[in-house]
Amino acid sequence: MTTWALVTGAPKRIGRAIATQLHEDDYNIVIHYGQSVNEAQALCDELNTKRADSAIIMQADLADATALDKLVAQIETRALSLEVLINNASCFYPTPIGKSSFTKAQQLLATNLIAPYMLAEKLCPQLSANNGCVINLLDIHGKRPLKDHGLYSISKAALEMATLSLAQELAPNIRVNGVSPGAILWPEQSNMESQQAVLGAIPLAKLGQPEDIAKLISHLVSAPYITGQVIAVDGGRSAVGFMGA
Repeated sequence: MTTWALVTGAPKRIGRAIATQLHEDDYNIVIHYGQSVNEAQALCDELNTKRADSAIIMQADLADATALDKLVAQIETRALSLEVLINNASCFYPTPIGKSSFTKAQQLLATNLIAPYMLAEKLCPQLSANNGCVINLLDIHGKRPLKDHGLYSISKAALEMATLSLAQELAPNIRVNGVSPGAILWPEQSNMESQQAVLGAIPLAKLGQPEDIAKLISHLVSAPYITGQVIAVDGGRSAVGFMGA
């Protein structure tokens, strides 16, 4: 039986690379999207061209509890044999002191922390039946805060603890790990000066690629004795400390 992988935030950037890699690994893919319906459908069509009926799209605003429940219900209704959950979807924007709000805090924490935790909990029966795994996309700024992005950094730090907690709570039938990207793709608001500052702090002196994340996830999905681990993919940046965006 072909098993399925749910990748949240799959249509673009790192999510697209992860979905494509897992599809190459012979998983069928549930492509979750929030607003990027055109990109989601394009990826779905591409994967289905490679292997018929191997991808579907599902929409949900992960900051909305009702939408989250509907996403889970769709998977249950379709009786998908779910083996892998990749919590990739994330909100990222600045919340400098004096300019943040309760609404922004709710959106960041709900999308980046609560939704991944609740998806792992709610999809536990399907994942457990397949001795599956959960992989949470973290951020090196969950350990060292990014200036003017306090709420984002807090949400990723909390998701790292959630990853370790879930690894304990969902064992022995479900493995849970975290992947912590560094400079993989530049934020849309970054400038040349900030980019050069980041590159200067990376021992490997180069930007990473989405495929670097996807290849590690491919390995973790197929590694039956690895759980409760957080692995940084940052060119050595976190090993020596870092500055910049």
